[in-house]
Amino acid sequence: SIHTALIAPFADFAFMRRALVGTMALACSAAPIGVFLMLRRMSLIGDALAHAILPGAAIGFLIAGLSVLAMAGGGLVAGFLIAIGAGLIARSTPLREDASLAAFFLISLALGVTLVSVKGNNVDLMHFLFGSVLAVDDPTLVLIVAIASVSLIVLALIWRPLVVECVDPGFLRSVSGAGGPAHIAFLALVVLNLVGGFQALGTLLAVGIMMLPAVTSRFWARDISGMIAVAIGSAAISSYAGLLVSYYADLPSGPAIILAAGALYALSLLFGPVGGLIWALLPRRHLEA
Repeated sequence: SIHTALIAPFADFAFMRRALVGTMALACSAAPIGVFLMLRRMSLIGDALAHAILPGAAIGFLIAGLSVLAMAGGGLVAGFLIAIGAGLIARSTPLREDASLAAFFLISLALGVTLVSVKGNNVDLMHFLFGSVLAVDDPTLVLIVAIASVSLIVLALIWRPLVVECVDPGFLRSVSGAGGPAHIAFLALVVLNLVGGFQALGTLLAVGIMMLPAVTSRFWARDISGMIAVAIGSAAISSYAGLLVSYYADLPSGPAIILAAGALYALSLLFGPVGGLIWALLPRRHLEA
């Protein structure tokens, strides 16, 4: 039956349940971060930082092998260093922050691949680049859930300055000094969630669960709260559908999840009520905006 087909893989196999819980936790924390990245026109910074964590994770791998804490700790340190370094270069040279991040992420990707290749094999390299969500074990799951919990708490604390900065950054700077600390805290959340996503989806796909649901939400809601709700729902549906498709079609799980998110984006681009292409082609009533 359809019910059995949709539930059985998760009821029968613990690795499928762990993968589902891990990706659902990422959906709840990474998707809202992606919405704010999109609204602040920082979407590509997420991609750059996703690559930036690779050398740190690779150094953790060289020191302690496939240790979750070592790789996560190395990735966090590398992500923070790259984010801070790009900001400092942008402030002290004519180079803009996006350009310095682009340089950093290319160097980081090459350095990370080289470091993994020194000690590991092709399987380890594929794990770093594309993740292995079906291989998520209990310590990794605890780490991902902890990252999601911390992210939601911090996001709630910095919610107001983040929203104001999306609408009018100049106003926030003129009336409050909260913009700077909120921006730093927000970048820390981006790095933290990319480290969590890296554990399941690898460095190349971690940003997918963050950004694709966010851009999808733009076609379904006009306010930030609505966008975040749609983004979380889209990420959760993509995770569930991607895991099911990978199970029945024998496809790699990480790419299947991101492709499912891509399919939702394509449908939203066409049929979304807020700027979707099909809705834009429909005749409007007289004087309707």
